[in-house]
Amino acid sequence: MGKIYIIGLGPGSINDLTLAAVDKINDENKNFLRTEKHPTIKYFLDKNIPFESFDYMYEEKEDFESVYENISDELLGLAKQHNIINYFVPGNPMVAEKTVEILLKQDIDIEIISGMSFIEPILESLGRDPIDGLKIVDGSNFNNLMIDINTDMIITQVYNGRILSEIKLILSEVYGDEYNIMFIHGAGIEDEEKVYNIPIYLLDRIADASYLTSIYIPKMEKENREIFDFNDTIGIMRILRGEDGCTWDMMQDHKSIRQSLIEEAYEVVDAIDSGDIDDLIEELGDLLLQFIFHSEIGYDKGNFHMIEITSALANKLIYRHPHIFLQKKVENSDEVVYNWNKLKDEQRGLKYAWEKMENISGLPALMTAFKIQERGAELGFDWNEIQGVYDKILEEYEEIKEAVNNPKKDSDNIEDELGDLIFTVVNLARFLKINPEVALNRANNKFINRFKKMEEKAQELKKNLKDMNLQEMDSLWNLAKEN
Repeated sequence: MGKIYIIGLGPGSINDLTLAAVDKINDENKNFLRTEKHPTIKYFLDKNIPFESFDYMYEEKEDFESVYENISDELLGLAKQHNIINYFVPGNPMVAEKTVEILLKQDIDIEIISGMSFIEPILESLGRDPIDGLKIVDGSNFNNLMIDINTDMIITQVYNGRILSEIKLILSEVYGDEYNIMFIHGAGIEDEEKVYNIPIYLLDRIADASYLTSIYIPKMEKENREIFDFNDTIGIMRILRGEDGCTWDMMQDHKSIRQSLIEEAYEVVDAIDSGDIDDLIEELGDLLLQFIFHSEIGYDKGNFHMIEITSALANKLIYRHPHIFLQKKVENSDEVVYNWNKLKDEQRGLKYAWEKMENISGLPALMTAFKIQERGAELGFDWNEIQGVYDKILEEYEEIKEAVNNPKKDSDNIEDELGDLIFTVVNLARFLKINPEVALNRANNKFINRFKKMEEKAQELKKNLKDMNLQEMDSLWNLAKEN
């Protein structure tokens, strides 16, 4: 089967080689290096110790993942051929070393000879203690989900200017261009160590980037801070609901603030319709507050933890998107929606169409009508073309007129017929792919804006609307409509 000794060469200085590493370098096993671009290779050369490196693979493959897979495959073959081999990697084999991660999953005898990682000399150079938290991430795969503004972070594997430029853009979005970070090259290596304290916007203008380069992002200090993440917001809410917090916040429960959830959702819709991005940011924050508020109420009562909410959501998203996570093919977005509803019904044990319609709850009547009609349309219970909807609206319109003009003035019948007319208008909205709730909300806002202009014009005329007759007000309305 073979055996592989995996030996750490330390962060760079020959003085950081462990005695165990030196013993392995000098034994009779064949030596293989992931890369010879490391200062400790001088020890091999000075002692005339033979070795082979895998640097050539970096030129042959397009991405690092392929390189690491190929190196691991090659090592497995060499171990079987030579029975025992030595494999040397920079730093500590168990820190940021992808090939080791791959090899440890294979069916082969592996023994780790540890070494100092690149982390210790970086911390020594900066004079930082990681006791309050330290996050280490791979710069070659860096993305904004890796950022934690409340924890110190080291970004390694920043070999070149391209990687630095990508990292700069991601960091700037969160920390801002002027936030100070540390550019560290050759930490712990005599005559090579360089540490630059620079703003983020200068990150890709330094020419020293190489395999010995890392970036250190200090966490944001608590005082005078203007940037907060999701966990910060939860922390603020816990203070407000805590022993010395806000009396009003402490008194609330799920029912007392449920109306606020609906109101904030509608204000988000208004912000979307207005096209005002700053307003949308604020309103989404207000809606997020409602989510956090309910989450903390549940947590305080011992009913559930935030992780249960996020886990339930993530599992639902995965389950209802088999075309993404299980690679099942779908033709278009309509089929995605159909599959979503189908999977949701299966989870809830809903078999019949009426059950699925009855299960639609908690929405305004307008949206409920819209969704009921969607469920019927999924089964083919729908008009073939829009003219059928127009005809039905006219039919319901005549029926409501007949009900109103009936001498008996049956209020229940009038209510029924009016409901039928509104229900059919919702059908028209669905046929036109327009959300009726949003459309009505826009109409509300339009009415308010025109009424505002009517009152402003009346004031210009030194008049009060309540003192004007309908014809005069109608004239002002038409004027507002034209404007």
